[in-house]
Amino acid sequence: MIIDEILLDDVCAQAKHSERLRMNYNFHDSLDAKAQRLLNALEPGTILPIHRHRHTAETYILLRGRIDVVFYNNAGGVTERFELNPQENKYGVHIPKGQWHTIEVRESSVIFEVKDGPYIPIEPEDMLD
Repeated sequence: MIIDEILLDDVCAQAKHSERLRMNYNFHDSLDAKAQRLLNALEPGTILPIHRHRHTAETYILLRGRIDVVFYNNAGGVTERFELNPQENKYGVHIPKGQWHTIEVRESSVIFEVKDGPYIPIEPEDMLD
C-alpha cells in the first residue's frame, strides 16, 4: 500500500464527517498487534483529552497540516509545547511512556502514529480533567 494524497484526502474527508472530527486508518492487522501503526486524520475542533499511555511511548510524524503537541505535568500544568508544521520543517515528536499529553489541531492534519500494542483503551486514571 502506498501512502499518497488520495489516501490522505480520503481519511481527511472521513474525519470531516465524523462526529469526533477525527478518523484513524489502521495499518496493523488487529488491535492485538504488537505494533500499532496508523494514520490519524484530525480536524480543528476535535477534542483529545489530556492523557498518558503507561504501557508505551508513541511517535507522531505529521504528514499534512499543523498541530501543537502539548506535554503536561501530574498537576495539569503545561511543561512543553511543540508546534509541528511540515512547511517549517517541524515533522514529528516522540512522546515518552507515561507522559501526559494532548494535541491541539490548528488546521486539517494527518499524523502517522506508532506505538506498542496491543491496543489498550485509556482508563479514567490515565486522563487529566
